Amino acid sequence: MEKAIVVTDTNDVKSKVLTEVLKIAKRIARSGKGGLFVIISKDLSEGVYDPLFPQLYTDKPITEPGMGTVIEKLAELDGAVLITPEGKLIAYGSRIVKSSTLPGHGTRHAAAKGISQLSKDITSVLISEETGWIKVFQEGRIILETDAVDVSPGIMRKVAMFLSHRDTALLVSAGIAGAAVGGIPTLVLAGGMYLIVKTAFTSITSTLKG
Repeated sequence: MEKAIVVTDTNDVKSKVLTEVLKIAKRIARSGKGGLFVIISKDLSEGVYDPLFPQLYTDKPITEPGMGTVIEKLAELDGAVLITPEGKLIAYGSRIVKSSTLPGHGTRHAAAKGISQLSKDITSVLISEETGWIKVFQEGRIILETDAVDVSPGIMRKVAMFLSHRDTALLVSAGIAGAAVGGIPTLVLAGGMYLIVKTAFTSITSTLKG
């Protein structure tokens, strides 16, 4: 029997921040550019990045109206954008000190993988300039891959809830029982409605609803 997910105010804020980051990432991908976001607490961020540009700071969270456009422009600079789980900007245009090679990929992938290995509470969102795809890393693994096609607000929220605390509503909306998957799968979201669930032993393709 699957464990019920209790949504707290903190989790809801995290999911809203992830939703906003993914929306920005899709816009950047559609523009043909690349980028890297790291969602990380202020404490965990100490000593893991090196700013490449003079920094300006704001107390406004990424979820406030107008801030998404600002963050999108900052993400187009060389280096990563670091944001707290509450949506506050930590740094932009920064080199990630911790990296881990991902065979067949470059320094941006190495940075996304490496920093996500530091803690289960760190999420990296990479936009590939070469392919236009977005990859989400947690604990050194690619948890989600998605193209630049927009999805419905309902699906986007379910994606964010899955990433923030493994809510299985996304799988359920595709008619897939979480128990049938087992472990932590890699999800591939394509065309705004097609979901592929990959594990070490199986691959399930389905159509999302809502």
